[in-house]
Amino acid sequence: MFRPQAIAVLPPMASQYDSAREDIQEVLSGALNKTANIEHVVSPENVTDIFQASKEAFDALVFYFSRLEMTGQSDKDAAVKLGKALNVDSFLVVRVNSWEYMRKEGDNVGRVGLSLRLVDATTGTTVWKARHERSKSYMFYRPNLKDIAKELAAEMIKAMPPQAKQ
Repeated sequence: MFRPQAIAVLPPMASQYDSAREDIQEVLSGALNKTANIEHVVSPENVTDIFQASKEAFDALVFYFSRLEMTGQSDKDAAVKLGKALNVDSFLVVRVNSWEYMRKEGDNVGRVGLSLRLVDATTGTTVWKARHERSKSYMFYRPNLKDIAKELAAEMIKAMPPQAKQ
């Protein structure tokens, strides 16, 4: 059974919702700290610092993301390099699929959608992946998208191996 001791949330992959990247990274790290059965969660600030300080780590991230985009597969060598650079045995790949206010069936809604992929950084294997969306309708006051994201992240992380603390 896959039981990672340390995890990092990678910066979210590029999408049309880039404005949400920092919020999502923070929300997911918080959810991992609260609910996941993992000893150490590397903070988003530390992840950013590592990628800014090490060209090799940044290049591995860029290569990993481009290979994932092109093939849909996790690249073993790049995953292992990322794991070593971040000093973790697993990482979470994130894509923001929606982060918006819109009209749906006549209602105003705030909508957040995420795709998550848990990768074993020692083998490059995708251990788990999920894609979910959460919407909240409103009349006058827009719900905070970060609050919707917190609910969604908590729900998704609970389903992620290893199973959550009871």
